[in-house]
Amino acid sequence: MKLGMSSYSLVGAINSGEMSIMDVIQWTADQGGEHIELVPMGFSLTDNPWLIEEILQKTEEAGIEISNYAIGADFLKGDREAFEQEIVRVKKEVDIAHQLGVKLMRHDVAFKSPHEASIKQFELDLPRLTEACQRIADYAAQYDIVTSVENHGFYVQASERIQRLIESVARANFKTTLDTGNFLCVDEDPVAAVKKNIAYASMVHTKDFYYRPASSYHPGEGWFQTASGNYLRGAITGHGDIHLYDVLNVIKQSGYDGYISIEFEGLEECRQGSKIGLDNVKRIWEEL
Repeated sequence: MKLGMSSYSLVGAINSGEMSIMDVIQWTADQGGEHIELVPMGFSLTDNPWLIEEILQKTEEAGIEISNYAIGADFLKGDREAFEQEIVRVKKEVDIAHQLGVKLMRHDVAFKSPHEASIKQFELDLPRLTEACQRIADYAAQYDIVTSVENHGFYVQASERIQRLIESVARANFKTTLDTGNFLCVDEDPVAAVKKNIAYASMVHTKDFYYRPASSYHPGEGWFQTASGNYLRGAITGHGDIHLYDVLNVIKQSGYDGYISIEFEGLEECRQGSKIGLDNVKRIWEEL
């Protein structure tokens, strides 16, 4: 296992101007991270291609790897022409992943609000999502890149929907970026969901949430509601209500030996929150 950081965890410091992506790379290495996962938020590689070479030089200097390149995508927006344009755009992002030298790339596939996210609608949309993922995976195969879908949002989120898409795409180089916390967004038990999907994982994110039931009063700023109306707030990994020890035990016992990224989105200062989460995961993994 190689433990590292998602650049998304430090996006608060990037957006405030306190850190650049180069600073994030160095900071991750200084905290003992073995890899950096690049999520182009707060910086853009499509608009600033010169950054690619700088990032490569910085990671070599810092002595860490680039594990994964993770981008957004939505193949359900608009008509067929819009669909084709999105395919073209994501293929260009695959080219960037290749220039970065990574062998893993996550792209999203679709987002819908909870009231639009029925299983019936998912099955209706599945052929279009399948075609998109097949075409991107086939394009990425020339670079020996494994593409993946993350359990993300409210639509393509539940463990069985992720499996359904992966089996429908039926490409050896199409898997899942497994986020240990996101399953709660659709009210699925994280430990059970990780058990179901770890065999499909090309990449793992460790994330934590504080949880309050829908019957509670609204806890206020920083909280959002799950598909069933329960309340979640981002937490430092290991501080929230997800059973981190059990989740990591499932991952380790599965034989997974790839990259694990800390993904922090709590209210605490992002460097502090990310560092504590990194230390927690490292300590627990060594104890297991």
